[in-house]
Amino acid sequence: MHQDDAAPPLLRDVPAPPHDGPAGTPAPGRGTGPGADARTAAFGWIDAAREQRRRAGLVRTLRPRPVDSPLLDLASNDYLGLARHPEVTRGAAQAAHRWGAGATGSRLVSGSTELHARLEAELAEFCGFEAALVLSSGYAANLAAVTALGGPGGLIVSDAGNHASLIDGCRLARARTVVVPHAEPDAVGKSLDGHAGPALAVTDSVFSVDGDAAPLRSLADACRAHGAALLVDDAHGLGVLGDGGRGAVHAAGLAGAPDVVATATLSKSLGSQGGVVLGPARVIEHLVNTARTFIFDTGLAPAAAGGARTALRLLRREPERATQVRAVAAELHQRLSAAGLTVVRPDAAVVSVRAPSPELAVRWAADCRDAGLVVGCFRPPSVPDGISRLRLTARADLSPRQAREAVRTVVRTAPAVC
Repeated sequence: MHQDDAAPPLLRDVPAPPHDGPAGTPAPGRGTGPGADARTAAFGWIDAAREQRRRAGLVRTLRPRPVDSPLLDLASNDYLGLARHPEVTRGAAQAAHRWGAGATGSRLVSGSTELHARLEAELAEFCGFEAALVLSSGYAANLAAVTALGGPGGLIVSDAGNHASLIDGCRLARARTVVVPHAEPDAVGKSLDGHAGPALAVTDSVFSVDGDAAPLRSLADACRAHGAALLVDDAHGLGVLGDGGRGAVHAAGLAGAPDVVATATLSKSLGSQGGVVLGPARVIEHLVNTARTFIFDTGLAPAAAGGARTALRLLRREPERATQVRAVAAELHQRLSAAGLTVVRPDAAVVSVRAPSPELAVRWAADCRDAGLVVGCFRPPSVPDGISRLRLTARADLSPRQAREAVRTVVRTAPAVC
């Protein structure tokens, strides 16, 4: 998924590609007329889909960045500025030299190393959980947790604003899934009423579209009133919220609870790559035995594990980084709001600026880039409310001058109708 459209789609079936109608009637755009090359016709329907995206202004493109870009980056998720920190890159390089470039296999076969075990123990201790399990990505961690904890006969209650990885986990879990309005604990409780089997409520801690935080304490209360478990994706909370960046779940006083599981990514605040599931030891043991994205996937590369472990140690030593990234986000919000733009108050590091339309959002982001600033651009169908916006991500290493310049660029390039 391209960085300018990383927000979650709605939890619903996505439109299927064009398909044959009654009696094998070719769908439009297949190119199966006389003389058509059968090999070309196999994916002919893609041309029609591409044209549909073009007309809707929803074309996504990959844009490789150079090693040393002159652009100011407020689109990445490097919240603490650790992805290029010398200690972190050195930790990654040393791990690769010692353990090799890859994990060499599934962790249940040959891919689990002492390095993985140390990282898991340190993550669990830092975040306040009994145990942890590291996977190859945050996406894989969410798929593992949701599918292993939800299944036939179970009930999953999912927030309408959840990330795509949680949504896909719900789709794959084979449990009955109920989608509830965004950040409404009462709706969660009502959905759990009358269900007698295993039940799981699933939510982001901080939602990636608007940067607002979930009411975790109230959600936990709603779950406990019905004997349900709570699963929290703390991807945008780890390193930003809580005591010393221990995350939103820790800040809510829920870390280590026997009915709470958290997931997180190692690719945002920790500047590396990978994902982790944190929870009771019996839950982690269950995932080791049942989670397909753990069992059948190659283990996290040693370099990523080494980099994440070094970043975690650095965060312990410099907990003020978590405070600083929140201060930068607050400053961006204050300055953009003062300039007359519609900005959602950030609960963590994500600052969301509303745009008038998908087309103008794309143009706005492009104008920012031309002026030297990279920002995220979220458009339908990737946003659950259908509202396009620019997304700026604060960084702890952003200087006051850079923050002021970023705001000036966003304001100067804003569409006239904003």
